[in-house]
Amino acid sequence: MSTSTLGSQETAPRQDGPFLQVRDLKIHFATEDGLVKAVDGLTFNLDRGKTLGIVGESGSGKSVTSLGILGLHRRTDNTRISGEVRLNGEDLVTASREHVRELRGQEMAMIFQDPLTSMHPYFTIGAQIIEAYRVHHNVSKKVARKRAVEMLDRVGIPQPERRVDDYPHQFSGGMRQRAMIAMALVNDPELLIADEPTTALDVTVQAQILDLVRDLQREFHSAVIIITHDLGVVAELADDILVMYGGKCVEYGTADEIFRRPEHPYAWGLLGSIPRADRGVRDRLTPIKGTPPSLINLPSGCAFHPRCPYAFRNGIPCRTVVPDLSEGDQHGVACHIPPPERRQIFANEIAPTL
Repeated sequence: MSTSTLGSQETAPRQDGPFLQVRDLKIHFATEDGLVKAVDGLTFNLDRGKTLGIVGESGSGKSVTSLGILGLHRRTDNTRISGEVRLNGEDLVTASREHVRELRGQEMAMIFQDPLTSMHPYFTIGAQIIEAYRVHHNVSKKVARKRAVEMLDRVGIPQPERRVDDYPHQFSGGMRQRAMIAMALVNDPELLIADEPTTALDVTVQAQILDLVRDLQREFHSAVIIITHDLGVVAELADDILVMYGGKCVEYGTADEIFRRPEHPYAWGLLGSIPRADRGVRDRLTPIKGTPPSLINLPSGCAFHPRCPYAFRNGIPCRTVVPDLSEGDQHGVACHIPPPERRQIFANEIAPTL
């Protein structure tokens, strides 16, 4: 997936090509019940200063992808990781665990889904930010504490000089998420991954968090990956969108293309399930029929075919052949329906209902 070129703000040295390159990434887990193909051949690019939204239902492989990029999956006999994850030209899949640990927190960082469980309950917010900073900088606790206060102030936490000594349970949900963002950004990482950053927050706080992520990205010129099932979030932040289903990418493109001219039936279903403020309160949402597939026992052919209303059209091998991700002009779709027919279906049947 191609992304826009960067401006002149970039100061860090870089290799030719995108800042983050993921190539044919596979993350499988061997279990007693069978092989879980959590991520099965994922490919995408991301430049500095750009935001990629990864969307899909629970169990589609979004969070496993983020943990794989950060090297947080233990390499055991039960875990099989292959492919390439190149950060500024350096392959993280083949790198040593020690080297990836050095990069994690400094070159790349993550905002986890639930800051209450991601932060240690027995240490203050400030102590945890201080530790995250001192791991990568040879400074005194006094200097690190000053940095922690600065970051808490930067993310909009009032009275940071006092709140730095509070514990996670003394913060509200929105304030904990802000503290988690401060911890993730304390070392000015070039890659920031946000896994469901607004889950369980009310809409007002959601808007504040999204504005904060956007402002901080503009300030630090970071590459950002937003992982969510909420298309409203990616509509607000993302430059490009990658739609995952059954551990694979089924469609990618610019945010404008995915929202205005989607071509995969699964993307149509996701868009049809979004509440609309301009519709009457009596209008019902249109859910996607069926349930997501088991990653141990995926359906044959296209994994979405048991839920797809177009899978039984004449001459389409949806039930027997796995579709390749066709790469058009900045828009890729993994679907057996011919492109002209997909566009006609969307224009005549889908678009009028959105």
